Amino acid sequence: QVQLVESGGGLVQPGGSLRLSCAASGSIFSINAMAWYRQAAGKQRELVATIISGGTTNYADSVKGRFTISREIAKNMVYLQMNSLKPEDTAVYYCKLRQHRAWGPVDYWGQGTQVTVSS
Repeated sequence: QVQLVESGGGLVQPGGSLRLSCAASGSIFSINAMAWYRQAAGKQRELVATIISGGTTNYADSVKGRFTISREIAKNMVYLQMNSLKPEDTAVYYCKLRQHRAWGPVDYWGQGTQVTVSS
């Protein structure tokens, strides 16, 4: 069993910054990739950023240059630094962890943390 807990969300003004954290615990032996997703009210969940085992990162076009994903492998944690926030960044942000098992990849999700960007 693997548990993911996101934290760091809240209310910020446009142009502000926020740092999200995701802590993984449980039966963690290896991590193939971690990612951040977000889902605005009434909208489809979208991929925001990924970081894979080799350290390569990828970002959605809408957040490039503003968001940075990073990790601390020894602590099983991943972070999302969000700068120059816009109202359209308002959403519930979810952390996802992917492990490779003998039968294939297995994904785990956190409960989400609310980010609201408003003046």
